Amino acid sequence: MNLNALHPSWQHALKDEFEAEYMANLFAFLAAEEALGKQIYPPENQWFEALRLTPLDAVKAVILGQDPYPRAGKAHGLAFSVQPGVTIPASLRNVYKELQSDLGIRIATHGHLRYWAEQGVLLLNTLLTVEQGKPMAHKNRGWERFTDAVIAAVHAQNNPVVFMLWGDKAKAKATDISAKGRHPVLATSHPSSMGGAAHRGFFGCKHFSQCNAFLEQHGRAAIDWSLPDLPFVLV
Repeated sequence: MNLNALHPSWQHALKDEFEAEYMANLFAFLAAEEALGKQIYPPENQWFEALRLTPLDAVKAVILGQDPYPRAGKAHGLAFSVQPGVTIPASLRNVYKELQSDLGIRIATHGHLRYWAEQGVLLLNTLLTVEQGKPMAHKNRGWERFTDAVIAAVHAQNNPVVFMLWGDKAKAKATDISAKGRHPVLATSHPSSMGGAAHRGFFGCKHFSQCNAFLEQHGRAAIDWSLPDLPFVLV
């Protein structure tokens, strides 16, 4: 695994984590799973894509998801995002609907969220890998400790950061984030495709406008939540 692909700010902040025994055990577990013929998503070179595209000192907002999409060709290391050409998942379509309602932004034609990541939106899942067809299959293997360290590193930044927590798994982090009192926390229901109250609370949350208002009030540039049509340059 080439950790040198990560931005130096993350390499420095997470050095102790990458050298810790639990991470060695996690990598060994994943290698053993692949040796057994199990399909792991996203590909290994994209496990830390969120950290590659969004430097620590550039983070303006954190959107926290659960784990990657467990289907071939979808996950690529950014929470809620899918590869170009992949049908937009129902949960992301709901995100787009809320964006349209909140900021008047037209619904995007694709689900590739790299444009957000490059503006400082850390699209982080609590687990960074998943087994094909088995959501949460890699729970309690070490990823939670690692992503807690990522969140702690963001906490330590002097620049204000908005945490956007969608769903119960993400909201479980709210107490730790709020306790430090440095950054605002916006929490609501998950933008899932489930009926009834499972996603009704998400619609009307206005997290995007609240995020931008906070950033501008604290001297940081607002995020352009619109998404340019593909193709745009992907490297």
